[in-house]
Amino acid sequence: MPRIPVAAALPDFPWDSLESAKAKAFAHPGGIVNLSVGTPVDPVAPIIQEALTAVAAVPGYPTTHGTDELRTAAVEALRRRYGITGIDPAAVLPAIGTKELIAWLPRLLGLGADDLVVIPELAYPTYEVGALLAGARVLRADGLNRLGPEGASLIFVNSPSNPTGKVLGLDHLRKVVDWARSRGAIVASDECYLGLTWEGEALSILDERVNDGDLTGLLAVHSLSKTSNLASYRAGFVTGDPALVAELLEVRKHAGMMVPLPIQSAMTAALSDDDHENEQRERYRRRREILLAAVRGAGFTVDDSEAGLYLWATRGEACRDTVEWFAERGILVAPGEFYGPGGGTHVRIALTADDERIAAAAERLA
Repeated sequence: MPRIPVAAALPDFPWDSLESAKAKAFAHPGGIVNLSVGTPVDPVAPIIQEALTAVAAVPGYPTTHGTDELRTAAVEALRRRYGITGIDPAAVLPAIGTKELIAWLPRLLGLGADDLVVIPELAYPTYEVGALLAGARVLRADGLNRLGPEGASLIFVNSPSNPTGKVLGLDHLRKVVDWARSRGAIVASDECYLGLTWEGEALSILDERVNDGDLTGLLAVHSLSKTSNLASYRAGFVTGDPALVAELLEVRKHAGMMVPLPIQSAMTAALSDDDHENEQRERYRRRREILLAAVRGAGFTVDDSEAGLYLWATRGEACRDTVEWFAERGILVAPGEFYGPGGGTHVRIALTADDERIAAAAERLA
């Protein structure tokens, strides 16, 4: 029987389809302003760099579970920054970036062809990829009524959302948790943008107001890529239900999914220091104010976008036409269709360019 490559079951990598628009944007006399991918551009804080190099000479294998210092720092950071309490440091598990964790989570949990994975209607593509890698079925649904009588094995929640920046309210999150528990489903909450909330309040799935102090069946995924500029370090962690985290730990130990020790040291420093995170948040706040005014001034409606690193913009036309309009002005943005069928008339505009490039984009839009 011929071998079937794993890649055959996966969609095309969406950003590959932007090459033509990217070339057009590059041709602009003032150069490209690349707002298509949310990659950090600001330097890593010195305190984090120093922690990285401090253990560069250590030769031994790191532990999959992470150092005690790292897990304790994660628990304390969740408490200080988001008011999350009741987390046991033993229930913290570092990951080689949260994209890796999300992509493999359904498989690590033992899901397969008989299982249904629910993802948001507009979603980070890796949720679907993770389900496909496990051979599970996928349903896009923002409301539980879409499920009808069918159960689910895993529900991905993303608040604040990538790409829309939408924040799910307390009642919505409580309904998801209650429904999941009544059906025996696991809820995995991607909270990578929780520290970048501009309007209102974003809640973790681990907040007692959401779960009544019971973490059973709940996992929260956190990244240091955004507010600590550690995308190149591949640094994240998952926490929540101690039994589920222990299960993930055992599988990851066998699979060699270990975060390098220098990265663990850097993560510990990043989670222990709030000053650098506050400074980065303010950089993004200033860039958002400039870009938001410019996008609206150019005739676009910006929907949701109350949190996160993106503006979810539309003027009611096909998203690829909007991508071309921006490219003619030397600005590269992502078409909304990357994130699901419901994004066909929107584009996602990232805030992740330096101050000079954000100012250039605003000038071109004016």
